[in-house]
Amino acid sequence: MSLFVRNLGVVGRAFRQNVRCMSALPAPNRNPSIPETKLFINNEWVPAVSGKTFETLNPTNGEVIAHVAEGDKADVDIAVEAAKAAFELGSEWRRGDATHRGILLNRLADLMERDRAYLASLETLDNGKPYKDAYFADLALSIKTYRYFAGWAGKRHGQTIPIDGDYFAYTRHEPVGVCGQIIPWNFPLAMQAWKLAPALAMGNTVVMKTAEQTPLSANHVAQLTKEAGFPPGVVNIITGYGPTAGAAIAGHDHIDKVAFTGSTEVGQLIHSMASGNVKNVSLELGGKSPNVVFADCDFDYAVEMSHFALFFNQGQCCCAGSRLYVEEAIYDKFVEASVARAQKRKLGDPFDTDTEQGPQVSLEQLEKITELCQSGKDEGATLATGGAQHGDKGYYFQPTIFSDVKDDMRIVNEEIFGPVMQIAKFKNIDEVITRANKNHYGLAASVFTKDLEKAFKTGHELRAGTVYVNCYDVLDPAAPFGGYKMSGQGRDLGEFGLEQYTERKTVIINTPGKNS
Repeated sequence: MSLFVRNLGVVGRAFRQNVRCMSALPAPNRNPSIPETKLFINNEWVPAVSGKTFETLNPTNGEVIAHVAEGDKADVDIAVEAAKAAFELGSEWRRGDATHRGILLNRLADLMERDRAYLASLETLDNGKPYKDAYFADLALSIKTYRYFAGWAGKRHGQTIPIDGDYFAYTRHEPVGVCGQIIPWNFPLAMQAWKLAPALAMGNTVVMKTAEQTPLSANHVAQLTKEAGFPPGVVNIITGYGPTAGAAIAGHDHIDKVAFTGSTEVGQLIHSMASGNVKNVSLELGGKSPNVVFADCDFDYAVEMSHFALFFNQGQCCCAGSRLYVEEAIYDKFVEASVARAQKRKLGDPFDTDTEQGPQVSLEQLEKITELCQSGKDEGATLATGGAQHGDKGYYFQPTIFSDVKDDMRIVNEEIFGPVMQIAKFKNIDEVITRANKNHYGLAASVFTKDLEKAFKTGHELRAGTVYVNCYDVLDPAAPFGGYKMSGQGRDLGEFGLEQYTERKTVIINTPGKNS
């Protein structure tokens, strides 16, 4: 239990406040009621125009949980019209005070807190993540994100600017308009909050496509937005597939802004599709984050945090510390300790409170991980532990560690998105910085050392949007998150997360004087 508290304690202050003891964890509902499975448009649940549905599966056994409406372009068109109407001048949403937007977001957070155990149970059922992680991590961060941006609703101030002549010049931050948002399956509730909260706080309306693998929890939140009092058309949720519903959002001429979290490959497609009306685009994409461990680190702590940095959420984290570089003086000892820790990792029923690792989200993901592990063996890496499917039921994969890895191997360069650690050896600080930066990703990075000079030098020279020093996955709504290079553009969270949801307008007024 103390290890669990320690691990989640570094995920962020939002989690630390909630992880006191397991007695604070309410019992899960192993068979939660299934929320609405239609499309949420204009505050109503409606079937897809085509009448089509798709299956969402339980990753622990591959069985069908529910059939969900399969939205496509026709449904996106209807949702966009609803969002446009809600954004029109004179609409209930546009007439409302900024303070009222904050009140609505806080109400939504209150309702999620009320339904927290249910939402965590639903997330575990549909996604496969351990229930305790869903409750203490995903729900805690999601709720805190809505509350954080609720506080910003009436505080996005403009400036007065002195310019030459008798003019009064000032700036305004105005909502962009209709925002199309596409979220991934690894953290469905948190990613929904990261996108919805800043957009709504700034007065935009939203058409969101959720991941086809994990649509259920987002649909319940959609119902909660109506209960909280958001007007019709402000929040619209489309379930469906990327090539149809997602593409329709990315290329829609009446969507003013697109936000996407997902793979770099899909992000590139979305960026291209969005160019038609030159819409604002923000992308949080893949990662292959370097984790640098110096010989002078707190050894046991660095082993545990490196384990957490990679294996948390079944390794399905875009910012996972998946390129582990260990200084040669402690390399063999570090590999041995990391293997021992991985072999102790408890796989099993995600509803059990002692489970550390549940199944991967889908068969497709399991097969991708298996293929990349095979490539590691074929290219000469040493398989120290794991490397295969766990059990014969569901999408479980063994905690896996490769040692003796080389920088040109696929497992070092490609995002595996699974519980696979690769440990490489380095000799000195300049060498490891060069190697760490030799990758087209740049989402996150970390360094473990007791030497302040090494910490600053490495932290400043690593090309990544977030650098953790002697910690990992410390996430807070106030701290911006996003990537360099092919890990994306723009930032979620924090004050910078508001920028992508406002337009800056300059107003210049002629005043009586020499200009008259």
